[in-house]
Amino acid sequence: MSNQNNAKLSVSNVEKIFHLKNSESIIAVTDTSFVVAENEFCVLLGPSGCGKSTVLRMIAGLEQPSAGLINLDGREIMGADRDRGMVFQSYTSFDWLTVQQNVEYGMKLNLVGRKERKERADEFINLVKLTKFKDAYPKQLSGGMKQRVAIARTLANEPSLLLMDEPFGALDAETRWNMQELMLSIMETTHTTVVMVTHDIEEALFLGDHIVFFSSHPGTVLEENYVEFKGGNRVTRKEDVLVLDGYADAERHIMRLMREQGTEHLD
Repeated sequence: MSNQNNAKLSVSNVEKIFHLKNSESIIAVTDTSFVVAENEFCVLLGPSGCGKSTVLRMIAGLEQPSAGLINLDGREIMGADRDRGMVFQSYTSFDWLTVQQNVEYGMKLNLVGRKERKERADEFINLVKLTKFKDAYPKQLSGGMKQRVAIARTLANEPSLLLMDEPFGALDAETRWNMQELMLSIMETTHTTVVMVTHDIEEALFLGDHIVFFSSHPGTVLEENYVEFKGGNRVTRKEDVLVLDGYADAERHIMRLMREQGTEHLD
């Protein structure tokens, strides 16, 4: 289990208040704490509106906590920085650039030399299995391919932490599980630490080493689950996870939490 001594990322007593018109305010997240270890795949899961994407945006530095601290590698996160890369659900490739040019784009902004840029782009394009399409434009790619471009572009900048906000939510079922398996393969190759938001229980149990389950609004950590039925291992084929002893019980447990918290949110 993760602890403060081997923490890659620590979220400590974080609260986020959004101030609205007429001096009104909404507490989106309150008293939220959890730790993510090096090379861990941490999944933020919970009912709609629980604040999990808000927490991810605070880790990214796109939002500032109203209270509490978020530390990465022992340093407080004060804003957006290249040590964190983010992949969104929506496709973010530039339509007028090829796959190769899209993957090189962030490195070009960071003043990486042309030769190194090309070498790193080639490496990550190959990692996401798009070498044959490196000269294609986004309009010529499927949705899954576009997300692979986004992942390659983000990883090519060598972030210390990869953040993903429902990155496979818009994909069809077959493409989604192929992307999930690819993501686990990439993690094993790059040893990247990942924090991902999802609303999909099956996805969370397949990908996650550590699931942080949020309560209904205002969101706080209701439960942490270290997916013990995997025995501390990553299982890279989805059909192999579904038949593991303990999988069905874990799915039922989280589904019950989701139902209970979702019902509270509707009251």
